[in-house]
Amino acid sequence: MPPPTSPRRAPLPRVLTVAGSDSGGGAGIQADIKVVTALGGYAMSAVTALTAQDTRGVWGVVPVPPKFVAQQADLCLTDLGADAVKTGMLCNAPIVRAVAGVFRRHQVRNLVVDPVMISKSGHRLLDEAAERALVRHLLPLARVITPNLHEAARLVGYPVADLCDMRRAAADLLRLGPAAVLVKGGHLPGVARDLLFDGRDWLELPAPRLRTRNTHGTGCSFSAALAVGLARGLPLPEAARLAKTFITQAIRAALPLGRGCGPTNPLAGARGLTPPSAGG
Repeated sequence: MPPPTSPRRAPLPRVLTVAGSDSGGGAGIQADIKVVTALGGYAMSAVTALTAQDTRGVWGVVPVPPKFVAQQADLCLTDLGADAVKTGMLCNAPIVRAVAGVFRRHQVRNLVVDPVMISKSGHRLLDEAAERALVRHLLPLARVITPNLHEAARLVGYPVADLCDMRRAAADLLRLGPAAVLVKGGHLPGVARDLLFDGRDWLELPAPRLRTRNTHGTGCSFSAALAVGLARGLPLPEAARLAKTFITQAIRAALPLGRGCGPTNPLAGARGLTPPSAGG
């Protein structure tokens, strides 16, 4: 059995992302690596699935064998170490169980779970058995989970349609085992308001709503920025504020690429938030 995550201090905050590949580059592994790098971190990856997608939607998905996903993550954690880990698209129950086992062995503390279930175009990215595995095996390991309104509703079993629902859902999701819950309210009308709850304190994160269709990869990018904040040693509320500022700037400068929903701009999102040489 390899030794646990290396305790050596790294010159950059190290972030491992465990997620699917987006061939269009706007979400998934590709977005995560761009965000971590733009925010001055060192990005590593364990690919869970290959997707054929563009700005219009997801056209095909090929899962990676669970043992190979686990091997990717285990080698990164054993040799390079990680100051934070984030998960995105996990595809199926065997992959969820495999990566959860790796995280337990390495005693990953700063785990950000983005429960990616359905793509922006409506393509299902997590089957029902995987949803149950996520709740049972992964959520209890998380420092924070970051569901959007649709994902929160799926996990709690009732509609989440306003701020009151978000508060109720955050409290119910906390009972599933994560240390904190951040419900993203970007799909609500009006102010784009997110809500963080750690079982004791509530933090609202409002931002002006920006009129653009180019929002591909917002969830992935937000959770990656949050992971960088935690990897840099920020308290969770400050890491959440960093991620909110980052994604707001990234959406404001979103890239009008393709014939569908273009991607956000991680370089604009990171501008002024951290020097390139930020340490962990």
